[in-house]
Amino acid sequence: MNTEAYSVSVSPHIRTSEDTRSIMLDVIIALIPAIVGSVYFFGWRALVMTAVSAASAVFFEWLYRKLMKKPSSIGDLSAVVTGILLAFCCPVTMPYWMLIAGNAVAIIIVKQLYGGIGKNFMNPALIGRAFMLSWPAAITRWTAVFEPVKVIGGNADAVSTATPLAELSLSALPENYDLLGMFLGKMPGCIGEVSTALLILGALYLLVRKIISLRIPLAFIATVAILTYIFPRGNDALRWMACNLLSGGLVLGAFYMATDYVTSPCTKTGQLIYGVGCGLLTVFIRYFGASPEGVSYAILIMNACSWLLDKIGRPTRFGAKTLKAKEGSLK
Repeated sequence: MNTEAYSVSVSPHIRTSEDTRSIMLDVIIALIPAIVGSVYFFGWRALVMTAVSAASAVFFEWLYRKLMKKPSSIGDLSAVVTGILLAFCCPVTMPYWMLIAGNAVAIIIVKQLYGGIGKNFMNPALIGRAFMLSWPAAITRWTAVFEPVKVIGGNADAVSTATPLAELSLSALPENYDLLGMFLGKMPGCIGEVSTALLILGALYLLVRKIISLRIPLAFIATVAILTYIFPRGNDALRWMACNLLSGGLVLGAFYMATDYVTSPCTKTGQLIYGVGCGLLTVFIRYFGASPEGVSYAILIMNACSWLLDKIGRPTRFGAKTLKAKEGSLK
């Protein structure tokens, strides 16, 4: 059997030494700055949450394939990435058992029941987070930075506070947070999304390694920037736009979730439409939805449209136009 790996792209395919494990390892490396930042801003519980989430994702993948008598796939590290990203989408007060339940849904139902990696049509981590919204009070309980929550039994002691995104949803600019502080991560939010600076640092690594391209993230973020600038809620359009870009899960979603190979289009045109669609839906949900955040749902909706976008963006086969013209002239 030929086991040579290929880079993920439209044809012609190029042989490369990269495989799924090396790609996932690069993603994990890219997420390390945000993991370190989560510990700095929220304390050691953020690291324990990430470890528990990753470990439970690996366990459920191993268990399912063991019970189904299929070859183990935990060595490709894709379950580790899913677990880390799911933890990144949660507040530091999230109970561990809820994280474990979210990973069970993400790995068993969304990934493995469809055949494993490469066959799921939606992002497992985002579906896991959507499932965890069954406990809305837990997944929307934010704490201020530099007020660490106890690793064990510290949830009840946490003091809740509002995120900048929650204030934006009320058509109010977050006056208590300056833009530089928001860029660095000095604001309440999910443990892996608060620091735009650290997420961009990791994204630059992925770009240098050519694991992702800029088409989807740039189209996604640019669409949100343009719409929020054109349709601000308040007198300061530039600050309104900047706050929308720096708060919530926009940067995390654009660089680390929307770019997932399996659930995003392969064609260049499809990727651009996909990114624009994610941006449009994010702004629409933020402006008119019951939830202040729209990134997760926007990406999931566009995941379901990836097959259609690939058809729209599919390049013309070499010689197809010439052959069609000849057939027309013969008629």
